[in-house]
Amino acid sequence: MADGAQPISLKGRVSEAEWRVRVELAALYRLVALHGWDDLVFTHISARLPTPQPQFLINPYGMFFGEMTASALVRVDMEANILEDRQVLINPAGFTIHSAIHGAREDAHFVIHLHTADGVAVSAQAEGLLPISQHALTVLPQLAYHDYEGIALDLDERRRIVADLGASNLMLLRNHGTLVVGASAGMAWLAAFYLERACSIQIKALSGGREHLLMAPEAARAEVREKTAMALPGGGMLVWPGTLRDLDRKSPGYDV
Repeated sequence: MADGAQPISLKGRVSEAEWRVRVELAALYRLVALHGWDDLVFTHISARLPTPQPQFLINPYGMFFGEMTASALVRVDMEANILEDRQVLINPAGFTIHSAIHGAREDAHFVIHLHTADGVAVSAQAEGLLPISQHALTVLPQLAYHDYEGIALDLDERRRIVADLGASNLMLLRNHGTLVVGASAGMAWLAAFYLERACSIQIKALSGGREHLLMAPEAARAEVREKTAMALPGGGMLVWPGTLRDLDRKSPGYDV
């Protein structure tokens, strides 16, 4: 895939259920590119497939997010076997991270991992994400942390990623970036949007110095926790159709 060649369309060649997953995953790649959150070819988004044994889709190594299509995505199993009749590679670090989560969390239908400048910056701050914005207060109850161990090529790191993530749906990978788990593409997208927005707000707020930051009062934090406990799942279903309509206008062709 490094030459940018597109594979033959898989529409009608795979099950309808798999095709729906492929289209939504390709949409997530395009959305990340549109928001400027991609890192050349070096981050990854995956989707669990509705198969008896765990399998998932991930990007072919060397293909930019803005050119991703449903048919270009690569099916792999939990042993990193590529289940495609194509000469294609996947990112080994991507396999480590995504196989860890898909293997441990049946609810992890979509997993988004990003290296945005603001996300990495907050992940490198000792205090992590601070309770200074409504966006932050919304994601903080679900936010976990995983310490940096270097490029994720050691498969043994998978058990530590899983242990640190626990039942959370969002994680800051220290010195590395952000990670989001979603039961649907819409839920994953909204969670990623809120986490990335919270990180961007924090970096801007810190430009005035840590001593000038105003932390949200504890009573307000508790109120937001209570009111938004179901906000991301419900909001994901609310924003996803419109998000796809916008994507159709701005970056058509992902669904082939």
